[in-house]
Amino acid sequence: MAASDDRILEASAKHPKPADQKFQYGTAGFRMKANLLDSVVFRVGLLAALRSRKLGGQTIGVMITASHNPPEDNGVKLVDPMGEMLEASWEAHATTLANAATDQALVEEYNKLEIDLKIKPEIAARVILARDTRASGPPLVDALVDAFKATGSEYVDHNLLTTPQLHYLVRCINTKDTQYEYGNASEEGYYEKVAAAFLKAMKGRKVNGGVTVDCANGVGGEKLRNLVKYLPKVEETGVEIKIVNDDVVHPERLNHQATDFVKTNQRPPPSSQAAPLTRCASLDGDADRIIYYFVDTDNHFRLLDGDKIATLAATFIGDLSRNAGLGDKLKVGVVQTAYANGASTQYITKTLNLPVVCTPTGVKYLHHAATKFDVGVYFEANGHGTVVFSPSALKTLATHEPQSPAQHTALETLRALTDLINQTVGDALSDLLLVEVILAHKTWGPKEWDSTYTDLPNRLVRVEVPDRNIFKTTDAERKLESPPGVQGQIDGLVGKYKQGRSFARASGTEDAVRVYAEAATRGEADDLATKVSQVVKQSG
Repeated sequence: MAASDDRILEASAKHPKPADQKFQYGTAGFRMKANLLDSVVFRVGLLAALRSRKLGGQTIGVMITASHNPPEDNGVKLVDPMGEMLEASWEAHATTLANAATDQALVEEYNKLEIDLKIKPEIAARVILARDTRASGPPLVDALVDAFKATGSEYVDHNLLTTPQLHYLVRCINTKDTQYEYGNASEEGYYEKVAAAFLKAMKGRKVNGGVTVDCANGVGGEKLRNLVKYLPKVEETGVEIKIVNDDVVHPERLNHQATDFVKTNQRPPPSSQAAPLTRCASLDGDADRIIYYFVDTDNHFRLLDGDKIATLAATFIGDLSRNAGLGDKLKVGVVQTAYANGASTQYITKTLNLPVVCTPTGVKYLHHAATKFDVGVYFEANGHGTVVFSPSALKTLATHEPQSPAQHTALETLRALTDLINQTVGDALSDLLLVEVILAHKTWGPKEWDSTYTDLPNRLVRVEVPDRNIFKTTDAERKLESPPGVQGQIDGLVGKYKQGRSFARASGTEDAVRVYAEAATRGEADDLATKVSQVVKQSG
């Protein structure tokens, strides 16, 4: 037995797998109750070492977070060298290692992967890691470190970061001293890059009024406070960021009435004291999603979700491209999921005249589809998203010669956006500043932004089921193919409502099915959601 086998065996014995648990690496990595994660996190550490060696010693990221999930949950996921999600084919390897029944079986699976994937163990493995503010984080970091020591991996623990900051660091490290250099590989480098781009993109413009940001009592509060220190003074840009709900001393308050609450209940958090027409935003626990909202002068709640952010960004980037003289050289497209409001899709295709692609839910699907455009805008309705500029688009922006002062101004703003936007993954902090830049350029408040199109009334309902795995979808998750006959019942219900649309899809992380419904009126949307939920409940 090799010395490394002995080290893995010894370390694995400290992190035994629960006998009755089966684990699966999904879009969000592994995510579950934190007390089940110890062995999983250790084994993800082993996989990170294999992944780095397979890629010639490039640095891999490991993030310990459960994002928007409740405080008692936690999770772990891998980040590939360009700051993207783990290559899909490796998800099965993660699942295999996580489910090895014994320490000896784990070593055998590890060695088998090393052989099958032609990995050279002598190559140095390099990993960086970070976590969110959950109380379960530190002991899970210990499990990771045990794996890195057992595999002889070089590692750096960045302690508390937002998930997008870790993605940023991974890309910076792996692109250093190349033509694709992404920035200074440090937390400070992140703030410096974003703040400098924000100042350049604002171009002396000012926003009317501040924005109140609810940080979900998560890591985003501290990191947004840090970022604000690097931003221009309020007098220069008009952007005053008021931070609320940034209590990380009491971990049980994490994600309390955060983005999911606002999106699902379609009302502000009860703690909100915002005056009418004040811009408000909510982050989630690891700051990779953001939604805006406000209360109008009639005291009606108005949601500005991921669809509204996507259309705002697509409009602005499309206008800038044309104004810079690049309208025929940059193909701008929008990527959505089935959760996107039908009115947003109509607005993008009919008013903005931009192409829309629909993918299954999950960042890896949206991000991949976005890379097919010169400039791909993707946001899930829940507020997770970003904008991706292709290498050819970046080259075009770098080499284009403007023919007038107006073209020059538009081009400089576009260039600034490529640095302001975190292109590796959805990033609530950089997306917040992106929205503020666009509103400043357009001299819009939330009311003007909201008036671009009117959402169809909609409702999202969570239905608990004994086994979510029986619900299988097709057509980018817009249709159920099993259980048999359920989709026909849903279609029959939808046909009874004006502008009706509804679908059901299994949660990726819990035994529940999410039912989405929209229709011409609020009453009809609620009624349709209730009836489809009943069909799902009966079939599950």
